[in-house]
Amino acid sequence: MKPATLKDIAEHLGISVTTVSKALKDYPDVSKKTKALVKELAQTLNYKPNAFAVNLRMETSNTIGLIIPEIVHHFFSSVIKGIISQAEKKGYLVIILQSNESYELEKKQIDLLMSKRVDGILISLANGTADFKHLNDVIEQGKPLVMFDKIAKLVNCSKVIIDDRKAAYNATQHLIDTGCKRIAHFRGPLLPQNSIDRFLGYKKALEDNGMSYDPSLVYIFDNMTFEVGEMFAQKILREHPDVDGIFVNTDLVAIGAITEFNRNGVKIPEDISIVGFSNWFMSSAITPSLTTIDQPGFEMGKMAFKQLFKELKAKKKKKPIVPKIIELETSLVKRDSTK
Repeated sequence: MKPATLKDIAEHLGISVTTVSKALKDYPDVSKKTKALVKELAQTLNYKPNAFAVNLRMETSNTIGLIIPEIVHHFFSSVIKGIISQAEKKGYLVIILQSNESYELEKKQIDLLMSKRVDGILISLANGTADFKHLNDVIEQGKPLVMFDKIAKLVNCSKVIIDDRKAAYNATQHLIDTGCKRIAHFRGPLLPQNSIDRFLGYKKALEDNGMSYDPSLVYIFDNMTFEVGEMFAQKILREHPDVDGIFVNTDLVAIGAITEFNRNGVKIPEDISIVGFSNWFMSSAITPSLTTIDQPGFEMGKMAFKQLFKELKAKKKKKPIVPKIIELETSLVKRDSTK
């Protein structure tokens, strides 16, 4: 049955549209008898309030936009769960969009969310994002914006992050502490801040331990895939057979490398030790299990929404939004891929 309108109910009962509207909202100047008749007929005729019209009047949509680089990525799926767990409690609908690591698509998605009149936006940047005008435009239009994980330091908004440099330093230090002398780094793309910081953490750990930095031991990849890990492992075996430790930017690439080393009879950790980053569920299932940095995705999602919600409340009260940096703790999970 097609949903009824206020006008349909009014015509059925021979009363005004205004009276119907007031009855549904329990206005005191409408009799109990009329209220009962209106509500009973509204249910019979499958009446549903026009949410868009109500939101337009209230200047809120009770929806937020979420843009992430990849949905299938274990870390981002954990972030999504964290965001939705909090959004549902506050009655918010989350529109989830995937940028596929594309700057151009990310810009279009920002425009789409703004046209849909979302109340606020949560975003983790695409690898290709180097210009931030589309993000600054969101802020200039008074829309709360919170970044998480892959952020831009030049955008003046709240951010939920980890200390990537410290986490990478600890990962590399663990390899050094367990006897590794020649440590390679499989890093991500050049642009994202977290990829930069993880590289800098790796480099600083080498320097602090009197180990020379060799740029030929740093392998850069654009896509964080299992196949990339296999390919880099092959390169290590061909180009640097003396490497005895590897710090990898993300677990999926590390798992690909472990698989390739296993295939070639390389013993882990006896010949090569490996540390990953993120603590995917597969990290404990691979043989040998992967030592990795635990990145709190679910908690990051929760904190990102909570900060956005605070800013939404501040906006409703016409209070200024003060950007905040929220830093979450990471930890090293020691498993069998290191000595």
